[in-house]
Amino acid sequence: MAFTFFFRDEHAIAVLLDHALPVIQGQAFIHVWDAGCAHGPEPYTLAMLLRERMSQFLFRNVRIHATDVDGQFQSQVVSGVFPEEQLRRIPPHFLQQYFRQTNRKGWFQVVDEVRSRIEFSHHDLLSLTPIRQDMSLIVCKNVLLHFDERQRCDVLRMFHGALRKDGLLLMEHTQKVPQALRPLLEQAAPHAQVYRRIDSPATRAGRQDSGAARRIDGPVDKPAPQRGCKPQVSASD
Repeated sequence: MAFTFFFRDEHAIAVLLDHALPVIQGQAFIHVWDAGCAHGPEPYTLAMLLRERMSQFLFRNVRIHATDVDGQFQSQVVSGVFPEEQLRRIPPHFLQQYFRQTNRKGWFQVVDEVRSRIEFSHHDLLSLTPIRQDMSLIVCKNVLLHFDERQRCDVLRMFHGALRKDGLLLMEHTQKVPQALRPLLEQAAPHAQVYRRIDSPATRAGRQDSGAARRIDGPVDKPAPQRGCKPQVSASD
C-alpha cells in the first residue's frame, strides 16, 4: 500500500474537476474510481473537493469506489478517522468544514456527508477486470509507474473500457498515455495528465452501451483483451 497524504496533487485534481464538472453535473449517477487509493486520504480528498463544487443535492449522486490491491483497510480508514498529525496539510477551511473531533484526544473524523459517498474494496488492477463499466472519472496515481510497459498498456485499455463516453482519467504527472493508445485516450489538459475517453471506429463497432451499470459480482461481457501497446487493427485493415 503506497504512501500518500491529504490534498496531494491538489492542483491536478482541480484540473480534472474543471474539465469534468460541466459533463457530470447532468448525470443521474456519478461514479468515480480511485484505483490504488493506498490508505485513504486520496478518496476523501476527492470527495471534499467535489463537495466544494457541487450542491448538496448533486453531491448525493456521487459514489467514489476506492480500491487497492492491499485491500485490508483498517476500520479507522473506512470510518474516516485520522490522527491530527495526518491532517496538517489540509487547508484550514476544509479541516473546519469536513472534520469533527472525536472522543479520543488528537483524532478527527470525516463528516458523514463525505464518508457516505466512499466505498472501499480490494481490487487488483492486473486482473484487467474493471469494477464497473460506467465510470465518469478514474483517478490512478502512483500505481502505473510500478508496472512494466505491457502491464501499463493493458491497464489503460481496461480503464478505457470502464469509462463512460467522454469520461476522464487522471494519472500521475510522470505518466503519459503511450502513443499507440492515443486513439482511445486523448489529453484533455495541456499541463496535467488528464485524458478523455474517445472511441475509435473499431471500438464503437465492438461496444454497445447497455445503459445499465454492470458490476463484477454480476455477469459482465468481457471480450478477450488486446495485450500490450500495439495499435488496434480493424478487420477492414
